[in-house]
Order: sequence, then structure tokens, then C-alpha cells
Amino acid sequence: MAFIIKPLVTEKQTKITDKHANRYGFIVRPEANKLQIKQEVEGLYNVTVIDVNTLRYAGKRSSRYTKAGLIKGQKNAFKKAIVTVKDGDTIDFYSNI
Repeated sequence: MAFIIKPLVTEKQTKITDKHANRYGFIVRPEANKLQIKQEVEGLYNVTVIDVNTLRYAGKRSSRYTKAGLIKGQKNAFKKAIVTVKDGDTIDFYSNI
């Protein structure tokens, strides 16, 4: 089962990666634990993972106008994983494009 949904490529995460050259962010499934995230990152990117930090966050509220009127809803909760890899190892998110 794939626990990584997508890499986290935002302005804030890019600054963290530039400051600490060996930290990368991912959006992962809420039921994933740190060991599962570590194994999947090592398998996908052929790097050695030293540390995994996780945090949960709620999705943004969404609203849309339909014929029935205004519908408001809460998107699903997600989980972020900040992965620290061994010095010298890098992950290139754009190599598979």
C-alpha cells in the first residue's frame, strides 16, 4: 500500500530544504506511521532516511454555489511528513517528469 500521496513542493518547504539541505516534505496518508514512511521513501528514492517528523493538519474548508444554494463542507484531514536524509543524499522531485 502506498502511504506517500505526493511530495510537498511549496515555497515554505523549499526554504526549509534550502536551509537544511537534507530535509524534504511529503503529504502522506493519515494512517501511515513513521516506519512505513521511512521504508517507502528509502524504496522510492534510494536514500538513507535518518529521521521522520510527522504532523496532522485539517484540510481547508470548501464552499460552492449550486442550484440548491451554498454548500459548505470540510475536506479530509491530512498528514505531513518531514523526512531528514543522510548527508550527501538528495531527492530530485523533478527527475521523473
